Amino acid sequence: MLKTLAAQVKEFKKDSILTPVFMILEVLFEMLIPLLMASIIDKGVETGDIGHICKVGAAMAVLALCGLWAGMMGGKYGARASTGFARNLRKAMYDNIQNFSFSNIDKFSTAGLITRLTTDVTNLQMAYQMLLRMFTRAPASLLCAMVMAFTIHAELASIYLIAVLALGACLVFIMSRATKYFQQVFRKYDDLNASVQENITGIRVVKAYVREEYEDSKFFKAAENVYKMFVKAENIIIMNMPLMMFTVYACILGISWLGAKMIVVDELTTGELMSLLTYCMNIMMSLMMLSMIFVMVTMSFASAKRITEVINEESDLHNPEHPVMEVPDGSIEFNHVKFAYKKGSGEPVLKDINLSIASGETIGIIGGTGSAKSSMVNLISRLYDVTEGSVKVGGRDVREYDMEVLRNQVAVVLQKNVLFS
Repeated sequence: MLKTLAAQVKEFKKDSILTPVFMILEVLFEMLIPLLMASIIDKGVETGDIGHICKVGAAMAVLALCGLWAGMMGGKYGARASTGFARNLRKAMYDNIQNFSFSNIDKFSTAGLITRLTTDVTNLQMAYQMLLRMFTRAPASLLCAMVMAFTIHAELASIYLIAVLALGACLVFIMSRATKYFQQVFRKYDDLNASVQENITGIRVVKAYVREEYEDSKFFKAAENVYKMFVKAENIIIMNMPLMMFTVYACILGISWLGAKMIVVDELTTGELMSLLTYCMNIMMSLMMLSMIFVMVTMSFASAKRITEVINEESDLHNPEHPVMEVPDGSIEFNHVKFAYKKGSGEPVLKDINLSIASGETIGIIGGTGSAKSSMVNLISRLYDVTEGSVKVGGRDVREYDMEVLRNQVAVVLQKNVLFS
């Protein structure tokens, strides 16, 4: 799956590399600011050295501007990479869908393909951008803040380490529980899209037979199923924020309490305590970003799987190694034809069909709704392959022809006609 998705980055590899580089630069600039702030407090404010305050303050301003520039560049390249990645995904899917046989389309359903081309790709686009930006920034910020905190005071910084490990374990547990619900959500989206598509396509029939209330109830049921699945997933995900805030305030309380005692006995300066509290917020914000990433990745994992299924799907209809490139005449022959749809009950809709139609002859096939009249016609142009037996056009099995040549010679007017402008 990852190999398939990575192949769609293509011409946006440079942007995908530059984004994390700029995000790391932004983190490095930001991590130096608390150290300078500690210097201002300890060597400037407490001693009344205005010159030192101005000099270090100017350095902080420069670092802040550099961080701003790096963040803007990271955002620029990240947006370009993620939107380009989404574009390539849609194109790869759409190109492959053009090669699908009717049975391939039946496998995914029209509504399912639409969901994959829209909602699933959007989810993956957002996840990719978060991975490039936040997934680079958050671990880098977390690591740098931890290193800086341990440099200032290892004993107090150990509080961060305990908090990170505890919170990380909680996040893994939450994500593992939520994943299964998000996978179900997108299947419910397919049902929702199918309901909308059927209603709009057959709106004249719906109104003619006064079926508005039935269609309303069917759509409401599909929407309700999506709602219920999302609620189940969100009820688990929502635990992120309370856990995060509890950890943040517990760390601040612990550091403030222990730090105040250390200041009294001259084991810690006021500036160092302020720096530790700043790094505390950096660490917790990094964890918060990681939790957001985990939520998005959890949602997008299901989308990624659905997208790669379409990209990797191979048409079950193939041209023969040496195809016939000319249809000699319009004669049609069914020889003991048996046909069953792959998606469904598996029961054959056509059994032991034998029929010969001479070139130029006009034949009418009459039957009730669902009696497989259209299925029979679809076999002539090889929109489906027979399960057993053979269908011949011009005296040759349709599987011997080049499909484009065959379909250029067989005109089919389907029940649902669409004119493309």
